[in-house]
Amino acid sequence: MTRGAAALIVVPEWHSQRLPRDLDARAEEARGLALAIGLNVVAVHTLRLRQTRAATLLGVGQIEAITPDIEKFGVQLVVVDAALSPIQQRNLETAFGAKVIDRTGLILEIFGERAATAEGRLQVELAHLDYQAGRLVRSWTHLERQRGGFGFLGGPGETQIEADRRMIRNRMARIRRSLDDARRTRQLQRAKRQRAPWPVIALVGYTNAGKSTFFNRLTGSDVMAEDLLFATLDPTMREIRLPGIDKAILSDTVGFVSDLPTELVAAFRATLEEVTTADLIVHVRDIVHPDSDAQYDDVKAILDSLGVNGPQDEGEGDAASAVAQIEIWNKIDIADGEQRAVIEELAARRGDVAVISAETGEGVEAARTLMAARLTALHQVQRVYLGYHEGEAAAWLHARGEVLADEPDGEGHVLTVRLDPADAARFARQWPRKAPLTP
Repeated sequence: MTRGAAALIVVPEWHSQRLPRDLDARAEEARGLALAIGLNVVAVHTLRLRQTRAATLLGVGQIEAITPDIEKFGVQLVVVDAALSPIQQRNLETAFGAKVIDRTGLILEIFGERAATAEGRLQVELAHLDYQAGRLVRSWTHLERQRGGFGFLGGPGETQIEADRRMIRNRMARIRRSLDDARRTRQLQRAKRQRAPWPVIALVGYTNAGKSTFFNRLTGSDVMAEDLLFATLDPTMREIRLPGIDKAILSDTVGFVSDLPTELVAAFRATLEEVTTADLIVHVRDIVHPDSDAQYDDVKAILDSLGVNGPQDEGEGDAASAVAQIEIWNKIDIADGEQRAVIEELAARRGDVAVISAETGEGVEAARTLMAARLTALHQVQRVYLGYHEGEAAAWLHARGEVLADEPDGEGHVLTVRLDPADAARFARQWPRKAPLTP
């Protein structure tokens, strides 16, 4: 896809989401997706469909209304913000006289350009091959041509499209093996982190909600944080400190989007597993976006599919298996006075939400406090007696817990410390006789 190519965007109204969407906001998101890949958007058409056409998705009159702009602006690419079947894509290309790409294809192009790591590139290639496998019929006009047979039987052999599909399947199998290796490596890294005493916090949210800006604000990093959809693809981890928590690992993840291609969800599952093993999920929301509630719904649906929200069916499993979550309502700095008052009142009633501006820093300290409170909600206050010579054990408790009091007692001192249950167990294993923990 040529950067700077003249592109026209078609945004048909669809009803696949559980919550209705603002058509203008959808058009703006589609424009953002196109800009993210460097296209020159020359026109946007929003359409309300009474019914979808099996052959073209759009009605004849709608196609005729769009065609003049294609000729007027010299459009090279038409982006349809919906899922197109191969037949619909081919017929629209014939009708428009220009290349046509659907929402899935556009997102795959963005991911292909943005993936920075070897694993990320493999994940995107796998998703792209999966997407293209069912569309090979569009690439060949000589489907009747057959290659010669093999072995003694000879015969008509395999068609060109069969050979190409076989090549794609073989390449996909190799990529999956490579991703399995990367997945095992990631699992080993996670196992090491889990043996360490540091909690892991995963940032999730709709694309362009401000996760990376919030990440940079907390960590002092310079992770790419631009006003672009899918600015972050490859997960990034940094060390942070929180009130009462000496060290935690913060992970910035790929942004979600409505109708995220199933091929991408499958390909990025290994990366998204970082979310499933986190101690806390922080859902960053663009709270002033007109489709904020629908975006929340999209993110929740993907988290449900990953199993981080606990059992989805009544009576299945244990609800305690759900990963702890909080919400960060971002971009409060661009809300008008009335909207801001409504948002802050709703957040105050809930009590488990921090209202912030990652851009200006407003509310970020409250967000840090909320994150720490949720992580330490299950912590227990314990008392432990240590001799003055047991400095290593005292340093361990100071580093991994919150020491509330330190009182002298004869040849030693009693520390009152708030500890995570797992850390309390680690301490008891490391110093089983010298310093038994007591409530």
